[in-house]
Amino acid sequence: MCMKYLLKTSIYLLLCLLLCLACEEQEADSLPYIGQVQIVDGDTLHHRIPPFSFRNQDSVLVDNEYLSETIYIADFFYTYCLSICPKVQNQMLRIYDKFEEEDNVTLASFALDPKRDNVTHLKNYAYNLGVRDDKWLFLTGDKDKTWELAEAFFVSVTEDETDIGEIFHSGKILLIDKQGHVRAFAEGTDAAHVTALLKDIEVLLRE
Repeated sequence: MCMKYLLKTSIYLLLCLLLCLACEEQEADSLPYIGQVQIVDGDTLHHRIPPFSFRNQDSVLVDNEYLSETIYIADFFYTYCLSICPKVQNQMLRIYDKFEEEDNVTLASFALDPKRDNVTHLKNYAYNLGVRDDKWLFLTGDKDKTWELAEAFFVSVTEDETDIGEIFHSGKILLIDKQGHVRAFAEGTDAAHVTALLKDIEVLLRE
């Protein structure tokens, strides 16, 4: 009787252990949703990137629907930036190099200074980086709309009011799923943060 009890207890504990391991594995294979959550008519609505429309370096119109074909990694920059942009660009290049052959990953960089960073300039910029135009999109358009969009990506942007006109902005690199939800982000000036983001990208690809 005692042996049967011990056997049943051992089996129960083993099943509990396997269940816990399965739950941990499931959690490790999914990412959270970043941003405010709303409950509407009983449905949970996660923060989503609002509609936008810009031109890429090939003058192709790029909007939310265009980018919904893949998950994408986004940042905000301007080519004349000499502070954090070069550091963030190096980390974006790390991401590009790792996922260049992955069809379900796109990179999108939004220009904060569209007056100078027009389509022609961004075309040359992408060419000098040596990246594929279909893989890494450099997007330009209306300045006010770009800066408003940055807020939806949790990127802060301010402008120096002196004649220098420098643009101050945070260097976040963000991971967006096919439904336009922010699923992860990294500080683009921190290589260790981006290393963690590389793993997050792989997790999202498996979802």
